Amino acid sequence: MIALVPGVPALLPAYASLEDPVAELRSACLTAVSALGPRVRVVASGASGERVAAALVAAAGAAVVEHDESGVLVVGNGSATRTEKAPGHFDERAEAFDASLRESFAGIDPALAAELWADTACLGGLPPLAEAEVLYDAAPYGVQYWVATWG
Repeated sequence: MIALVPGVPALLPAYASLEDPVAELRSACLTAVSALGPRVRVVASGASGERVAAALVAAAGAAVVEHDESGVLVVGNGSATRTEKAPGHFDERAEAFDASLRESFAGIDPALAAELWADTACLGGLPPLAEAEVLYDAAPYGVQYWVATWG
């Protein structure tokens, strides 16, 4: 089984307060990670993604492993330039870029992804979202996040 979650630091336990800013996203991520089983291999492009993934795996009662995994957790997200208040500010290309990712994770333009602040380095091998159970598909704070599982 494979799951996709974003590496957003707001998913770290320290941000889960009484007024959780990403409660719906957090719930979807925990559901996806819980489906991966007790031994999860993490595929992430950066340290923040790895820290977020480790926290989600621990919250699901699983362990991060390098071999003999029961599931694979891929960390990545679409553009972070969907609105003026987004981390990368508004870029009119962001919505079309994210729409193309919804269709296929193959053939991602790394230069465009970088310009749109998208974390797509680990998404290239994933099947299309149309083949997944999509638990979350939204752009809070101007950043496109997906949570999905492929069984």
